[in-house]
Amino acid sequence: MGWSSAPPVFSAWPVYKQHYRGRPPVSSVPQLHLSRCKFDPGRHWISFPKGKTNKFEVSCSQVEVEESLSDEACELVNGTELIIGEGDESISAHLFQAVKNNNATGILLLSDIYGFEESSTKDFAYRVACNGYNVLVPDLFHGDPWTKDKPMSYIEQWLAKQNRQRVAKDVFASAKWMMNEFAAVGISKKLGIIGFCFGGGRVVDILSHDQDTCFGVGVSFYGTRIESSAASNIKVPLLLIAGDSDPLCPIDVLEDIEKRNKESKMVVFRGRDHGFAHRPQTPEEDEDAEEAFKIMRDWLHDGLLVQN
Repeated sequence: MGWSSAPPVFSAWPVYKQHYRGRPPVSSVPQLHLSRCKFDPGRHWISFPKGKTNKFEVSCSQVEVEESLSDEACELVNGTELIIGEGDESISAHLFQAVKNNNATGILLLSDIYGFEESSTKDFAYRVACNGYNVLVPDLFHGDPWTKDKPMSYIEQWLAKQNRQRVAKDVFASAKWMMNEFAAVGISKKLGIIGFCFGGGRVVDILSHDQDTCFGVGVSFYGTRIESSAASNIKVPLLLIAGDSDPLCPIDVLEDIEKRNKESKMVVFRGRDHGFAHRPQTPEEDEDAEEAFKIMRDWLHDGLLVQN
């Protein structure tokens, strides 16, 4: 079992800090208004530009860069809103592409129950893209995410509508789209996959079915409703990040995954509850969220860039 005090292995990339106390809340930060497009099989959206492009640009000034590092390490991120597929099986998605220092590697980010439009999820995808990646965030709920104004008595009924097979089909369709884009520009690297909460649980499902076909590495943040037995079929490195005070992600389930899969690693943060890594609420959670981001970043680097 790992703890948050463990030092990162790799620390060459810049760290982007978010602070939620004493600064404007997330809801007051300008939203990422993405340019819209319909997916055209003959047009390829994955590109690795140098300098400015005519797509929507997100300035890295929205997050604070460590004083010892240059803003030039992450100057711009392109944001595009996509529709993948046709008709009832189409999937809406956001694509975030690093403009500078693009490492030509793709990542799928699976949201929590609040969906792909939620600001914390988009902010996190943006930060990952700032580290050189191309991040695709699909709409797992087909326009019907959970919202805070819904009564909690309805959540089980809502979750029952999120069929795992349908979600898995959408994730693999998104992965196939991204891999086809990479193949079109002569790149054959495998994708990474990250998930929070609901999405974190689905990371385990997806990797157990994928078996090293599309994905080369996975990260599950406090995954919910995980079937630990599925971990026996996972063939790639899987990082499990959670808090020891999170009733929605029992530590004994993660320990079972570690026993079943020698490629997995668990990092548990003492005193942390659900959602601390992508939606921190206090300065203490903010510090642990930064540490979790560093650990994730190093895991992605080792699994996607060093191995490939």
